[in-house]
Amino acid sequence: MKKVNEYFPYLLLLIYIWLLIRSRINPVDRGVRYAEEWTVLVVVLALVFTFKKFRFSNFSYLMMFAWIVIHTIWGHYTFENVPFDWFNDLFGFERNMYDRVGHFIIWFYAFPIIEFLDRKKMVNNRVILYLFWFLFMVSLAGLYEIFEWWYAVYFDPATWDAVLGSQGDVRDAQKDMLMDTCWAIFAIIVYWINQKFFVLKSK
Repeated sequence: MKKVNEYFPYLLLLIYIWLLIRSRINPVDRGVRYAEEWTVLVVVLALVFTFKKFRFSNFSYLMMFAWIVIHTIWGHYTFENVPFDWFNDLFGFERNMYDRVGHFIIWFYAFPIIEFLDRKKMVNNRVILYLFWFLFMVSLAGLYEIFEWWYAVYFDPATWDAVLGSQGDVRDAQKDMLMDTCWAIFAIIVYWINQKFFVLKSK
């Protein structure tokens, strides 16, 4: 069990490499795949190069890995083409809600960010710690929507709709940011409960 815990991050990295290679085979739109791929690579490479200096708990790595998988898959298919009918039909959605699930998953990053600040003793006040995460999440949500708009309009206008994933919804960006904001609040509550009653163990 000790070896499994020790090598768990390496296993996740191998799975990501396989998924990355697979996503490059006949993508629906190469422009979209490129745009989504490099944003994930930035996160993965940052975790790889800082691994020896700061190792997150395996739970945090698993949380971050969930978003990496979600993002890599939609980079291959584009938002509206991900085979997600089972979920859409289950709740009666007319549009493909895969991108909304992606915005749900992003709150998982609350755990590693708060864990980092907590273990480094960078913030001693719990209220400030949680407030920092909330403001970071809201800011990140807005910045990412701006990035998608910039990339779609100026870098690859031919695929702007596929990059944005709006699927005809003119309020898609605002709804995405609202989703991120709500889940940021939810993440703080979950982390607090975890710390209060279960105590997240870190190596």
